[in-house]
Amino acid sequence: MKTLKSKIVLTVLGIVVSFGMNAQVGGWNPELINDSEEALKTMLEKTPKLESFYNESYGYVVFPKITKAGIGVGGALGKGIVFENHQVVGLSKLKQASFGLQFGGQQYSEIIFFENEASFEKFKNGKLKFDGQASAVALKRGTSIDMAYQNNVAVFTHTKGGLMYEASLGGQHFKYIAAN
Repeated sequence: MKTLKSKIVLTVLGIVVSFGMNAQVGGWNPELINDSEEALKTMLEKTPKLESFYNESYGYVVFPKITKAGIGVGGALGKGIVFENHQVVGLSKLKQASFGLQFGGQQYSEIIFFENEASFEKFKNGKLKFDGQASAVALKRGTSIDMAYQNNVAVFTHTKGGLMYEASLGGQHFKYIAAN
């Protein structure tokens, strides 16, 4: 039984790593800017209440596609574009590990808005990490949502596809790379 579990875990991790290798190869990717701007536009169109975050935030990061998979142990990887005062200032890599009751895979977009310069600098300096207590608002068409900053950060996600059953603990970690 343990060898079957080990094989399943290794298979899932292999899938996540292969998605990550595809998404993470190389450095700067101009297409990523277009994908990020398109994901932002889509989320703003589907949820007009996000306009106030977009207009009033100090900065934000858009991950147009995060790939997540898990069977007991899971992970997610993504790459996004960082904006300060609506100008591209860099890119970010997201990694997430989780464990618990989970099965499946999905892709989603994520936007993190920073209310002020201090929270934005915390992100850029690698000090922002989300743990199991952090909450993101999942955007769904036709639903009313209450949105507010928590610790000067607001996180919104939009599922692109896949199916994931999950009751797990994990955290997101970010790496910021300044544009040259």
